[in-house]
Amino acid sequence: MNFIEELRWRGMLNDMTPGTEEQLQKEMTAGYIGFDPTAASLHIGNLATIMLLVHLQRAGHKPFALVGGATGMIGDPSGRSTERDYLSEETLRRNQEGIRAQLTRFLDFESGANAAEMVNNYDWFKGITFLEFLREAGQHITVNYMVAKDSVKKRLETGLSFMEFSYQLLQGYDFYWLYKNKGVRLQMGGSDQWGNITTGTELIRRKEGGQTDLREEYQAFALTTPLITKSDGTKFGKSAGGNVWLDPSMTSPYQFYQFWLNMADADCPRLIRVFTLLSRQEIEELEHQHNEAPHLRILQKAIARDVTIRVHSQAGYDLAVKASEVLFGKATLETLRSIQVDEFDVIFEGVPQTEVSAKELAESKDITDLLSVASRGEVYASKGEARRAITQNAVSINKTKVADPAAPIDLEWLQERYLLVSKGKKSHLLKKV
Repeated sequence: MNFIEELRWRGMLNDMTPGTEEQLQKEMTAGYIGFDPTAASLHIGNLATIMLLVHLQRAGHKPFALVGGATGMIGDPSGRSTERDYLSEETLRRNQEGIRAQLTRFLDFESGANAAEMVNNYDWFKGITFLEFLREAGQHITVNYMVAKDSVKKRLETGLSFMEFSYQLLQGYDFYWLYKNKGVRLQMGGSDQWGNITTGTELIRRKEGGQTDLREEYQAFALTTPLITKSDGTKFGKSAGGNVWLDPSMTSPYQFYQFWLNMADADCPRLIRVFTLLSRQEIEELEHQHNEAPHLRILQKAIARDVTIRVHSQAGYDLAVKASEVLFGKATLETLRSIQVDEFDVIFEGVPQTEVSAKELAESKDITDLLSVASRGEVYASKGEARRAITQNAVSINKTKVADPAAPIDLEWLQERYLLVSKGKKSHLLKKV
């Protein structure tokens, strides 16, 4: 597998320094991407750059994932108009551990010569004093060079602290340290990171070969991937609830799966190339099938399946599909019966839920009472409203239509505790306590 060619046909190659492709064709090359622990989890915006490391390893090269325990204390000014909030060391450590665990889902850390490695830049920065850093890195990169970077120029008008200004020098030193101590020759990232990455290649050149020495043994390389945006121009990776996280406790497998399932047709050709490991032939066949029957959302389902399994496991994907069938699809009573007790909270996250006491249940004469009085008006505001909905054939309980407003409450409680009330296309869960 040719790494650069793979990125080209997938639309994942934005820019690279001269000689990068030749270096990758010549020998196994170590490359890295940095992830600052500014949140407890990575999100799907990070997933595009994680896929660079995945393809690098698949092509026989050695991936390094850098968790920025040191640079995370400052924050990268790239793409921002204001300074980031300062995070405590305790929060950063907790975030680092979450990111470490997530990266192990994508990279093989036991594959021999090209096994992935994870490093933390706090390990080398913690022993360097400010004066030592100025001598190690500061004397080699001019202020003129740093100010010329787009990430800096865009912030000069609104204000940029010295702390954030120094970020590119810290990131450049990361590359230098990995080059010297781990043999890393390549740094990759999103296109907004080009300035920071090339500061690293320049620092390596100047420290190792002097101002003008361009011999091959002193060369380091840079590569970036395009930032992902939606076809309508809005930012990719956001849902109605904010970021779509890779941590299931922050974005459930069901929510994660639904995010991909709801992608616009126009976005799918790019997303399926960037985020899945499907081959070119497989993708082109899926695109053909999708164009023949767009209403079946074949591309969306293929992306959702591939990415959800890799992020959340096969079990997480199966649960997400089951939840989708229950809430939006053709699920039956048998499907509901198959839901385990510990799955209810996951599947029905975000669905309105109402507890019904034994007393309220005993006092309910019929289905109408149950859906109005016993639920304290949370399912239907009044008996009249509940009765009208039932007579209009708009109510189902446990996926079975309710036809008689005066029907007795002779119902099967799922797991002896739950009733799923479907109000047209909306769902409501009743919980017996």
